[in-house]
Amino acid sequence: MTKHGKKYTAALAKVDIVKVYSASEAIALAKETSITKFDATIEIHMHTALDSRMADQQLRDVVVLPHGLGKTVRVLVFAQGEGAAAARAAGADLVADDDETMKKIEGGMLDFDVAIATPDAMGKVGRLGRVLGPRGLMPNPKAGTVVSAQDMERAIKEAKAGRVEFRLDKTSNIHVSIGKASFGVNQLVENYAALMDAVNKARPSGAKGNFIKHITVTSTMGPGVKMDPNEHVKGVE
Repeated sequence: MTKHGKKYTAALAKVDIVKVYSASEAIALAKETSITKFDATIEIHMHTALDSRMADQQLRDVVVLPHGLGKTVRVLVFAQGEGAAAARAAGADLVADDDETMKKIEGGMLDFDVAIATPDAMGKVGRLGRVLGPRGLMPNPKAGTVVSAQDMERAIKEAKAGRVEFRLDKTSNIHVSIGKASFGVNQLVENYAALMDAVNKARPSGAKGNFIKHITVTSTMGPGVKMDPNEHVKGVE
């Protein structure tokens, strides 16, 4: 049994572990029970009825959160020529268009949060799969991170504005950050509403009925708060 400290125990005492809260109530409680000295991340954890082993039950997409994630997002772009020029003009933090940079990344230099690539660079990027893949940094067309030079500016702006990828993991769960504990409840609710809208739109063809069974919101290291998975959430006015 995990032993928790006094702060966590005090925070947990504020949560009715049986109750299923509305989105606004649950998010407000997750903020209130944040116990870290730093600005904690507010996280959404969904348990689904999907089978991650089935091809028609995969779920992976992206959403641009209206209030972002509350952090500076560093973007790296793999590109050559026109694509590299477009990336620099659009404000990429790092452009990997030379062998030296590629070797640094292969060696573990991962000082970025999002990696974008042009299609013609994917041949070289593929060789970095063992480094980028486990960290969720591998550019992927489904995640909107493999783009043309013409779409580069939009892709970088969206990444820096709070573009978040969500996907079903091997245990049929989805884990997504929706902002910081310093955000207002309304901002977090609106980010959550955008996320849920995107998740429902990405509903896989093999999903049956209400495929999201349980939702929990929590702050970094804070207690989980149960949310109503069937609530139709809209941004708070």
